[in-house]
Amino acid sequence: MSICSFSRKVPETLSFSYNERMHDKVPPEVKDISVALTEASFEAYLVGGCVRDIMLGREPRDWDVATDATPHEIQEVFPESVYENEFGTVGVKTGSDDPKLAIVEVTTFRNEGRYTDRRHPDEVRFAKTIQEDLSRRDFTVNAVAMKLENLESRIENRVVDPFEGEADLRRKTIRTVGDPDARFTEDALRLMRAVRFAVELDFTIDEKAAAAIKRHAGLLEAIAMERIRDELVKIIMTPRAARGIELLEEMGLLKFILPELRQGIGVGQNLHHVYTVWEHNLRSLEYAAAQDYSLLVRMAALLHDVGKPKTKRGEGYNSTFYGHEVAGARIAVTMLDRLKFPRDLIEKAAHLVRRHMFYYNVGDVSPAGVRRLLVRVGPENVDDLLKVREADRIGSGVKKAVPYKLRHLLFMMDKVKHDPVSVKMLKVDGEDVMRIADIRPSRKVGDILAALLDEVLDEPDKNERAYLEDKVRELARLSDAGLTGLRASAEAKQDALEQQAETELKKKHRVS
Repeated sequence: MSICSFSRKVPETLSFSYNERMHDKVPPEVKDISVALTEASFEAYLVGGCVRDIMLGREPRDWDVATDATPHEIQEVFPESVYENEFGTVGVKTGSDDPKLAIVEVTTFRNEGRYTDRRHPDEVRFAKTIQEDLSRRDFTVNAVAMKLENLESRIENRVVDPFEGEADLRRKTIRTVGDPDARFTEDALRLMRAVRFAVELDFTIDEKAAAAIKRHAGLLEAIAMERIRDELVKIIMTPRAARGIELLEEMGLLKFILPELRQGIGVGQNLHHVYTVWEHNLRSLEYAAAQDYSLLVRMAALLHDVGKPKTKRGEGYNSTFYGHEVAGARIAVTMLDRLKFPRDLIEKAAHLVRRHMFYYNVGDVSPAGVRRLLVRVGPENVDDLLKVREADRIGSGVKKAVPYKLRHLLFMMDKVKHDPVSVKMLKVDGEDVMRIADIRPSRKVGDILAALLDEVLDEPDKNERAYLEDKVRELARLSDAGLTGLRASAEAKQDALEQQAETELKKKHRVS
């Protein structure tokens, strides 16, 4: 049984035959391409996802045209075009201001040979009919074509549907074109694509297709991590992201994508959680997706407790997970690096996982403590961190995402937002320190700046150039060991709130 709460909703209207509304959905740029092809005595069809989306009443994300013209003939019809691949796809430049329509892909009818490497066809052969072209596609809902000839007139047989894709749209079912074993062994990424379409469209996967996915799940190991990452991102960016992760597990695919996440399955928590670690992580992602948060926040919400299975001590209500945020950050880096995510996203996601347990209690934390929290978290990360904290709370089963504590924290952060919380905000910089202290670039410069920042974090009024210049002269007279000691003292203060958080957590869990 699914632990995710999204229900399957059937659209109010489905347009499963050509009508004027379907004609109106086709943008002028695509109509112009069809006119040019038909005037040159070639056929033109809309194919793939755009036809599916039109039939479902959705806004197509891109437009693809199939034709019996060869790539050379397409370029003769459209001199403003590019052809830089071996798959028969020509990019026709339309001059549109809409990025989705600036270049429309026009592809020659084709069929494909064997997929020896489970990823790419060994050869691509041009076909003569649209039916042949549709037969090579992955799922029936993507194997429907709409004839573009004479768009202004209503003619019969405009929709070409040799594999009953329309019927599967009605049934809300993802089914392969032909033999599912053949389709999935041709290109193993289709194993993930089936899941992605299921959650993207809120469909179910056909029983035969689901059984074939489970049989061939191991083929995913042959797929480049970059391609797996791209499909995973598409799944996570759907409104039903949590159901997508759950479905990857049900289909036996998750162990080849995010195996560390699976370690939370069946791992119970303590008196503050009604869900297992696995359920909690999915519910946190579910909330982040429902709020339409960014990929970064969704990923951090999914992974924020990934370190709990390795740090669990004890069982039942009083079990603990001390240090899980530190372990989780390391694990998150490993997972995202393996999937070839951009370094910037990896570092930010790990930072959010590492800091999601920040402590704040009204009356316990002073303005100076809030400034130190901003130093530790980074002002630029506060919004995302609070979103992860919301997801964490809702994923724990509480009803309110932003309690009074967090609202008060936001008030305090707003109150101190103009106070200096980084070396860059000091009224003196490294050049000033070297000039005043008459020293060369060295660690000593950083130690002096750290000592200055530590002082103004407690008393922001001291962030005045004259005072800081005098302070630089005073600090410059200290030995290297003395400056190092001051820096260590400043870092100890930065750790004070985290130590306080651990103390409070121990009290809540009644352990010493």
